[in-house]
Amino acid sequence: MNIYVGNLSYNVTADDLKTMFSEFGEVESSKIITDKFSGRSKGFGFVEMPSNSEADQAIKALNGKPMDGRAIKVNPADPGGKKKTKKKRRFQS
Repeated sequence: MNIYVGNLSYNVTADDLKTMFSEFGEVESSKIITDKFSGRSKGFGFVEMPSNSEADQAIKALNGKPMDGRAIKVNPADPGGKKKTKKKRRFQS
């Protein structure tokens, strides 16, 4: 399961995420999203865990937990690919 981790301090590294989530099971990968120009963290990242049950446990336990002075947000990641668009309204004349 791919997990979104938000509201991260800019000091948090991918290794920090891996360490935190590995308490709940195997972590396939962890990644901090960075700005392509400055290289600075954007304050969120993703963790991939192969076991859905372990991932669910991690999400429940870590959502809202303080990390480096901030309460992190932990949710299943949106699979993406489909952007939500607003329906255009047609006005009748």
